[in-house]
Amino acid sequence: MARILIAEDEPDIRELVAFVLRFAGHEVTATPNGEEALNQAGIIIPDLILMDVRMPKMTGYDACRAMKADPKLKDIPVVFLSAKGQDSEIETGLEAGAEEYLLKPFAPDQLTERVKAILAKYGK
Repeated sequence: MARILIAEDEPDIRELVAFVLRFAGHEVTATPNGEEALNQAGIIIPDLILMDVRMPKMTGYDACRAMKADPKLKDIPVVFLSAKGQDSEIETGLEAGAEEYLLKPFAPDQLTERVKAILAKYGK
């Protein structure tokens, strides 16, 4: 279906999200931090990027800003997955260029439905 890039520093969450999306038929690349996500995004040019906010090496916010500044990545939708649900956190994520901000924990079917809706919105 779609090529999805995940950036999540927590191995259990990263593997769960990757498993859920692969089970839904997507091609998934998983990375442990924002810096690696930025590098991989330039290589694989994903249809969607799911990123945690707080990660080592580069935060999700910084990685998203860098992606939005790159002409070949700027139109790829970015969704933040975070346990930080304060309005200021969500606002920062959206200002960084994110399409959406999903709060952890989320149910696997909730994740696949949101991913499906976002991909449909972008014609993927």
